[in-house]
Amino acid sequence: MNFADLDPALRPLLDRYLPPDDRARIEPVLAELGGLVAGELDRLAAAAETNPPTLRTHSPAGDRIDEVDFHPAYEALVEAGFCRFGLAALSHGGVLGWSDPAPHVVKYALTYLFSQAEYGLGCPINMTDSAARVLEMFDPETFRPEIEALTSTDPDTHATGAMFMTEIDGGTDLAQTATVATHHGDHWTLDGRKWFCSNVTADVILTLARVPGQGEGTRGLGMFLLPRYRPDGTRNSYRIDRLKNKLGTHSMASGEVTLLDAEARPIGDLTRGVQQMLEMVNHSRLANVMRSTALMRRAVHEAVTHARQRVVFGTTLFDQPLMRRTLLGLQLETEAALGVVLEIGDQLARGDDGDEHAAIAARVLTPMAKYSVCKRSRWVTAEAMEVRGGNGYIEDWINPRLVRDAHLGSIWEGASNVVALDVLRCMRLQHAHHVLVDTYLGRLDPVATPLAGRLAQHWQALRRRGDTLLEGDRERQELAVGDYTEALAQAVMATLLVEQAAWEAKDGRGDRKRLVAEAYLQRLFTPEEPPLAALDALASIVDGTTAEVTT
Repeated sequence: MNFADLDPALRPLLDRYLPPDDRARIEPVLAELGGLVAGELDRLAAAAETNPPTLRTHSPAGDRIDEVDFHPAYEALVEAGFCRFGLAALSHGGVLGWSDPAPHVVKYALTYLFSQAEYGLGCPINMTDSAARVLEMFDPETFRPEIEALTSTDPDTHATGAMFMTEIDGGTDLAQTATVATHHGDHWTLDGRKWFCSNVTADVILTLARVPGQGEGTRGLGMFLLPRYRPDGTRNSYRIDRLKNKLGTHSMASGEVTLLDAEARPIGDLTRGVQQMLEMVNHSRLANVMRSTALMRRAVHEAVTHARQRVVFGTTLFDQPLMRRTLLGLQLETEAALGVVLEIGDQLARGDDGDEHAAIAARVLTPMAKYSVCKRSRWVTAEAMEVRGGNGYIEDWINPRLVRDAHLGSIWEGASNVVALDVLRCMRLQHAHHVLVDTYLGRLDPVATPLAGRLAQHWQALRRRGDTLLEGDRERQELAVGDYTEALAQAVMATLLVEQAAWEAKDGRGDRKRLVAEAYLQRLFTPEEPPLAALDALASIVDGTTAEVTT
């Protein structure tokens, strides 16, 4: 079994988004990783899930050591993710045949595959990638050795990254960050308490601290690199107080940390600490969307496989009308989510190349997608558990783990309300809703589907709705922005489905994607009407076959 081969949407999207050379280069990696994810990596992830890390605060002699012991299965997953496939280094070059940085689409596609087996490690992978990106952007010469370690795929030299930002009071409200930085002339130290630190054993940690004399609120915060070890090889003076007893992501260690005159180095302009950290946060948010999509894809696979095998009243579940509608709904959500993940990756690449319009689009698409997709992941994984019935509730199967992990996507790097307010911020500062309307209305082919015209009208209505929202006072804006964010997300995903369907039809790949797009649009505009054509072609839709289907 190979999860890349079983995914009906992944390869056609890569065919469209990637130039031929990149598409050819990723193909053997898809084949190799897809097989490992369905086999060896899946077994390792199951073992790591049931054997979580443990904290040893002291040595037998009573010395403080703050070491975390991981099960060998987790260590094997680290070697596969960081070294064998270089998932944290792809954006920085020299990995899997790319001498230059691989496209963001490549990175997200491969990590999406990997995360279908192991979700928890995706956090360290992303934070390592993002930490290298931030250091490269804001202080590359100072931190060249750290960048090289973070982007290494050598098992003996590679480093992992983390972001210790959350404090008991200074989580969502960064202005309440209480950690204090002290300058000693030739070095800095940090004192404070960090409340939620994932990948707590990271080698390179980015964090925020209050710089005396720099001002109040977020203006007073600078960004620092906190190393696990001092230059002389001794352990830095911070304490891991305990590991978090989390609902999910059991394989990966998250902890509470107290900084005690911990040595740290300033990054870039200390007056811009929050702006620098938000660069890392925004990339972490997109990684959350991608990993939530991976959970959805794995859940759909489990549901379809079970429905085809389970016979009830003489008929397989897959062939029963109401179950077909359930499975179609799960498939629609998953394909729409994958489309928006790769779209944001493509917009990020364009933004990195200097396209200001694309940069604004990526900036608002990221919190928008996090608001919508991570919520839908909770629904998809729970519905897939229900498809399996009582067995789905039993820990022998993967469904409970998928449900637990899915709840984290909406919380990590800003809960739903926080990211909706971030969408509002983009609207206020950059009229980002106009950017989205102009972008996706302009890419909508009016003849791709009979419903394309209605979707175009919907985009115009969303422009007016966004303008009206901004005319209200602050309270009314905030009351309305959650629903508006979800409406934008659905419109973007619907447009991307229509666009992909038109491309696949033109490329001679049949009607499958058109049926997916029309079913999504029908649910958006006339949810009371069952999408009969798509339901009749459900096998073709979930298998990715190219058979022509007429309506």
